[in-house]
Amino acid sequence: MKSHSMFKALLSLNLNSLPSPTPKCNPFLHHYSFTFPLKFYTTTSDPKSFTVSYLINNFGFSPESALKASNCVRFKTQKKPDSVLTFFRNHGFSDPDIYSVIKKEPWLLSCDIHKRVLPKFEFLSSKGASRSDIVRAVMVNPRFLKSSLENCIIPAYELVNGFLQSEKKTFASIVGCPSLLYSDSVAFNINYLVDNGVASLNIYRILRLRPFILCASDLKNTVEELKCLGFDPSKSYFADAMLAKRATSELQWRDKVENFKKWGWSDETILEAFKRQPMCMLTSSQKVDKVMRFWINKLGWDSSHLVKAPGIFGYSLEKRIIPRASVINYLLSKGLRKESASFLTPFCMTDESFLEKYVTCFDDEEASQLLKLYQENMDLQDCK
Repeated sequence: MKSHSMFKALLSLNLNSLPSPTPKCNPFLHHYSFTFPLKFYTTTSDPKSFTVSYLINNFGFSPESALKASNCVRFKTQKKPDSVLTFFRNHGFSDPDIYSVIKKEPWLLSCDIHKRVLPKFEFLSSKGASRSDIVRAVMVNPRFLKSSLENCIIPAYELVNGFLQSEKKTFASIVGCPSLLYSDSVAFNINYLVDNGVASLNIYRILRLRPFILCASDLKNTVEELKCLGFDPSKSYFADAMLAKRATSELQWRDKVENFKKWGWSDETILEAFKRQPMCMLTSSQKVDKVMRFWINKLGWDSSHLVKAPGIFGYSLEKRIIPRASVINYLLSKGLRKESASFLTPFCMTDESFLEKYVTCFDDEEASQLLKLYQENMDLQDCK
């Protein structure tokens, strides 16, 4: 990862100094036949009326939405919009794709498509994006096609790539969140995170897992809230804490807190669990209830143990927790495991390590019994 100073420099780039891309080859010059003929209309002396008619008949706009769209897009003949349809078809868009894009961004029908859109496709192609990649990005959010290539898209792309250090990963983030290419909040938020000591690795994780978080206008509030809760922005868990907080509404958060409380956790223990494993707050209340019910009612263990390893809520109850608990309970009943031993360690290791430490390490007869018990509980869940 580059140093914070380099990223700060990236954020303050002179946008006009960035060169336009010059791809080695242009795959967008190939042409394809139409999948079905366009609908043609005679010209009319009223451009607005013609536009409304064109949008209704070609794209299924309602009269109201067509009239509204005609305020920002207008043409006297079908030549311009037909050329736009041809362009998108020639670039791998199906007719349903085109209709979806035009309904979101009708201005495309009256723009100079080869000046406004083609250079953006060429830029993305020069970065390794395939034709289908570009179609996916546009389908997710075509709004980025409005943005200036030189002043917005290229600087934004380079900023994201500066953290991800991979064209492939950068484009994956952009396909998942095209808003990265035009949102005014992205550069501000990254700048703010860097100023507050958020590690580059944390920004990397956010860009890979939930890039849309960086487009939020109120991200600063989340950072300040987490700092007040005692989270250190320089630590690796800070990204997970941000992801968890941004993924839940205030109402959902309160509901999750109340759900933990009904199992005996206090505000303090919930905060402790959140600090240890922030993603535990993304576990559904139903899953928490199932784990707690088994842990307390079936095993007779204290729920406070789970505060130390809240990541257990994310494990499969059927495939991990129940089979392993059956082995641990057997060992306790036979005096083969100390009562004071950790209740948590057996659940937090790989399958191989668990079998090695708690099953196959005993003599053949005992090991055979333990393995049978483990597999029976695993098979029992498979049959449900």
